[in-house]
Amino acid sequence: MKPNGKKIVIIGGGIAGLCAAVYAQKCGFQAEVLEMHDMTGGLAMSWRRGAYTFETCLHWFCGSDPAGAMHAQWAEVFDVDRLTFVDLPEFVRVETEDGDAITVLTDPDRLEAEWLKRAPQDAGAIRRLASDIRRLGALRMPDPTKSWVANALTLLRDLPTLPLLRSLGRIPLRDYGQRFTDPLLKGFFAGGELSGLSAIAILISLAWMASGEAKYVAGGAQAIIRLIEQNLVHLGGRVRFGARVERILVENDTAAGVQLVGGETIKADWVISAADGHATIYDLLGGRYVDEAIGKAYATLELFPSYLQVSLGVGLDLHDYPPSLVRLLKTPLAIDPETEARQVSFRIFHFDPTFAPAGKTAVTCLLPTRNFAYWTQLRSGQPEKYRAEKLRVVESVIAILERRSPGLRAATEVIDVATPASIIRYTGNWKGSMEGWLPTPKTGFKPMSRTLPGLKRFMMVGQWVSPGGGLPSGLMTARPAIKAICKQDGVPFTPR
Repeated sequence: MKPNGKKIVIIGGGIAGLCAAVYAQKCGFQAEVLEMHDMTGGLAMSWRRGAYTFETCLHWFCGSDPAGAMHAQWAEVFDVDRLTFVDLPEFVRVETEDGDAITVLTDPDRLEAEWLKRAPQDAGAIRRLASDIRRLGALRMPDPTKSWVANALTLLRDLPTLPLLRSLGRIPLRDYGQRFTDPLLKGFFAGGELSGLSAIAILISLAWMASGEAKYVAGGAQAIIRLIEQNLVHLGGRVRFGARVERILVENDTAAGVQLVGGETIKADWVISAADGHATIYDLLGGRYVDEAIGKAYATLELFPSYLQVSLGVGLDLHDYPPSLVRLLKTPLAIDPETEARQVSFRIFHFDPTFAPAGKTAVTCLLPTRNFAYWTQLRSGQPEKYRAEKLRVVESVIAILERRSPGLRAATEVIDVATPASIIRYTGNWKGSMEGWLPTPKTGFKPMSRTLPGLKRFMMVGQWVSPGGGLPSGLMTARPAIKAICKQDGVPFTPR
């Protein structure tokens, strides 16, 4: 696209910021991404510790089906066909410490057969679950790369599924789990910190896996981030590292650029924030552009919790483990003074050969907590206790695995711990939240406004305008934001 002489500055080099920058470059704008750290990705991050790589984001990539709308949309921002997809037939295994277990398979036919064998008394609920997964798997989202006629036909075909979507969207997981009497089936849905999540979130994820639309990407989230960043640079865009924004410059209620920590100012025709929503509105803009709806959202809506992540480099081949494991504990694990975990989730990355040397395995354990203040205060005020608390949690996590696999402790070669203080330090995410707004029956998935009342030439993109977060939220909020900017400036929107 021929340059149009206008500049867009984008705060934050996560998935949303990078996607917005690519679209902007394709439409002739000069895009400059300001990233406060030395790598792009934000929460879509992985990192090296010795010979091991640890992942904090990607469970599956929505867009792995070459015939799907999301695949076509991702292809607008990077060469998605360069990714290597891994199809995992097992979503998660739930185990007790007494040896009882259920497996959640991604094939609804196999899932139905296995669960009926285990819990025939729950036949009605099991068959209904499998049927709903099949129906949701046939659902097709509108494809923004196709004509309105083609999308109208898609919506017409999906019309019979809309009541199911509405129904499941109104049920929290904890209530959905009450359909089952088997304790492990019930516990899969009703247990854990995210039990307030809308049931549709889990069922539609299973449906995407069943249809081939959601597979894991070898190399994790950074494999995707690197390709988008490379494409942005190829198109002439710029990512500036170590650039922490102190405030958004406003002239006559119009965003005019940003000021960095240190005093440097960068002028722009448009400002897009792909950074933390709370920090953008209340810090970078001083809370000057807040109406009742925005104030109420940040005061009352539920967030995804923050978390600790314990990452282990284990000198063993753990292919006998499932790729994702939930252990139900006899004795709860104390995460911090306000948080106990009665179940602990592990990811065992034997399916990604890029994460560990041959014969060895990267393992991560995610421990949700809403007590982010405890960890931030410890880190800043009591560093020795902070280190001791991290070590205590590590020892507890390793002990859980050791009870399952004696000898695993001795084989552990690398240990890494991230706390809510780490999340806030590296991403700036409000309260250390892992994904922004939690899509509960109250919140839903309806996008929030990407503009602020009274402020011109400014947009927000990412998880703070799209409940549910995840990689797709970055792409799906960036595209309409740049399209709206193009319309306002009289510039052709040319995403391909």
